[in-house]
Amino acid sequence: MKVVAMVGSNRKDSYNMKLTAFMQKRYQEKIEIEILPIGQLPFYNQDDELNPPAIVEDIREKIKNSDGILFATPEYNASISGMLKNAIDWFSRVDKVMVNKPAMIVGASMGRLGTVKAQLQLRQILNAPGVGTITLPGNEVYVGSVHEKIDENGNLTDEQTVQFIDSVMDNFVNWVEKTGVLSK
Repeated sequence: MKVVAMVGSNRKDSYNMKLTAFMQKRYQEKIEIEILPIGQLPFYNQDDELNPPAIVEDIREKIKNSDGILFATPEYNASISGMLKNAIDWFSRVDKVMVNKPAMIVGASMGRLGTVKAQLQLRQILNAPGVGTITLPGNEVYVGSVHEKIDENGNLTDEQTVQFIDSVMDNFVNWVEKTGVLSK
């Protein structure tokens, strides 16, 4: 199973990138996770959508050929990042490659509530007509106080958090297989 990941932070020491890389490594026997370079996308411009830059076309093809999408969102001012919204805007227009793709959302922050507000907003965006992903229901992953649960190498060290993410990843893999939309 092949999943693409959109990480909404381009900070050098991004906790969400570390969380996604941890998942990429930990679940490599079950699922291939490719982290997309959405930080390299230009700002979305409707004037360019019919003749987009090469990076837009490259990422669009990867999304199109994936079995699902993993969204890792930070929380900036109780919202998702502009970088993540920009990527969603690019891929929800013209060739709407996210429509009916199974999706999973995770998020990590130093706050106790993780990325609750950002994930609520992201779920709303992902439900928009041009986006139309099918988000894994009932499996919210909010990693709060992440700075106390991750080591300098990016490994989650909090066993309860790791076990929870293990169960959600199992649910996601099973759910994607049951939806029958696996890419060929």
